Amino acid sequence: MSAAQEDRSWGVLSDLPGHPMMWVLILTEMVTFGLLFLTFVVTGAVHADVFAAGRAQLDPILGGVNTLVLITSGWMAALAVDRRAIGCRKTARLLLAGAMALGCVFIAIKIVEYAAKAKIGVGLETDTFFTLYFLLTGFHLLHVVLGIVIIAAVALHDSLENLKTGTSFWHMVDLIWVVMYPLVYLVG
Repeated sequence: MSAAQEDRSWGVLSDLPGHPMMWVLILTEMVTFGLLFLTFVVTGAVHADVFAAGRAQLDPILGGVNTLVLITSGWMAALAVDRRAIGCRKTARLLLAGAMALGCVFIAIKIVEYAAKAKIGVGLETDTFFTLYFLLTGFHLLHVVLGIVIIAAVALHDSLENLKTGTSFWHMVDLIWVVMYPLVYLVG
């Protein structure tokens, strides 16, 4: 099968940036996170007092800083694709390095946040709110780590398609957090 025939076999996915299989993964992850968010919302409605008490123990400033960190990281990844598209390979790689560094900042802030919870005795089994909080944010954190690995791989093998594929995953990670932050930290 030629590359053109393979592209047509993906249908609508072939019109998206990067490799269509990445979009299959992204769509699967979006459905998974959507179900987790739905579980969080429904459980929060059933146990409103527990969720209000749990949110009161979170630091919305750290969550907000992490939101800005990921948005900036996504912006740098998008710029990397633009730079690579016009042949600025070195600049693209520097921007990807910046995106990965900000991903590491996100991880560091999350670890600080988790450590603060552990210090006051709050953990996965504290209550329903914190069970879901740690599951949601921990699952997202794993995606941040995976995203950094993917960005590193596409920085090394930096064809334009690879960059589009890797940064599409990174943008999904950003989008998930942009929804998760207000849902977990602010809405209540």
